[in-house]
Amino acid sequence: MAMPATDTFATQAGNSYGPINSYATMAMAASGDACGLDIEAIRQHVPMRRCKHVAGQNIYHAGQPFHAIYLVHAGSYKICELADDGREQVSGFRMRGDLIGVESIGLKAYASDVIALEGSEAWELPYPAVLRACLHVPEMHARLTSALAAEIRSDRSWMLMLGTLAAERRVAAFLLDVASRYARLGYSAKHFILRMSRIDMASFLALKHETVSRALSHLHDMSYIDVQRREVRVLDVHGLRSMAGVGAALN
Repeated sequence: MAMPATDTFATQAGNSYGPINSYATMAMAASGDACGLDIEAIRQHVPMRRCKHVAGQNIYHAGQPFHAIYLVHAGSYKICELADDGREQVSGFRMRGDLIGVESIGLKAYASDVIALEGSEAWELPYPAVLRACLHVPEMHARLTSALAAEIRSDRSWMLMLGTLAAERRVAAFLLDVASRYARLGYSAKHFILRMSRIDMASFLALKHETVSRALSHLHDMSYIDVQRREVRVLDVHGLRSMAGVGAALN
């Protein structure tokens, strides 16, 4: 578990860490926020079901009939797709408050696999009952629209970042992304646990497993972070942000 926050990253424009105007920070801002939905209000209109998953268990597989979206209640999940060569490609991670499955809205089948990274729970929201609920719960419509927009912004931001940043910069940006997510959930952004494996990180960042390990070791040697297995302590926020390119102007 991450530790309760005693200090957090400032992640909004005008803070002491500089303006949000880099690919890395765009990705952080687009990656989702803590849940703003009134579960009890939604329950009056949608037959919600809480689903528990052990580490490695799927919520659903790509190709299964699309029937619901999911709201992460606890734990974390990874989203995986099959690359053209048949390899599993990690395309995202979801934490508490994030919606899962919105990318498959409008399709007959789910477009990806979603797998629990640890013991996790998610609310199942049947579709199209969700659409009907939007008529009675305005914040549901706003949250769903926001989630869809965030998917597009996040995909675009990470695509730009992966196409322009070197390996160490990608890893630094990823750590800042995870830190900002923990901060939004009320935990420390300077001491947290990476729930995903190095292999999953490498897949998401389009890097080799060994490259991610070397990058983490180098960031450790530069005293930007202290990393022990999956436990990360951010020692130099400014250095890590500089490495990730946060504050650099967009081209």
